Amino acid sequence: MLTLTRDDFRLRASSFDLTQSQNILRIAAGAFMFPHIAGKFAHGAFNPGTLGFFAKAGMTPPEFWLGLAACSEFLVGVFLVLGLCTRFAALGGAAVLLMAVYALQVVKGFGWTWNTGGYEYPVFWSIVCIAIAIDAWKSYAASARRVPVGLRSGLRPA
Repeated sequence: MLTLTRDDFRLRASSFDLTQSQNILRIAAGAFMFPHIAGKFAHGAFNPGTLGFFAKAGMTPPEFWLGLAACSEFLVGVFLVLGLCTRFAALGGAAVLLMAVYALQVVKGFGWTWNTGGYEYPVFWSIVCIAIAIDAWKSYAASARRVPVGLRSGLRPA
């Protein structure tokens, strides 16, 4: 159950059915990654303030960690918006956001409200990602139970 399948990489029209609340939440959680990434860059390079933040958080070299964060957030955003590998992408998103909470704690100490640089927003967003992952795992498990046993192992009926 922890393996990726070809099916995880299939675009489905049902992933964009906006009458399904889980699709709205998944697409929004992924789309919100893109402005978050944009803040890491200024004038075509890493934002010096963000680099300083990563350094203060003890993430050295900060350029590596900032690049890794930006790439991770980009992939999570694309995969969530498109509904690809959702169960893994959502867990990855939660992990990235919880790392942001950790960094905020190291640099600023406890601060809850977003308007004072706190971490209520990334905590909430990580909870949303975990809920998306749980829903995706449930859907995956339900579809695996519906597939005949012979097809699960790769055997095809005669």
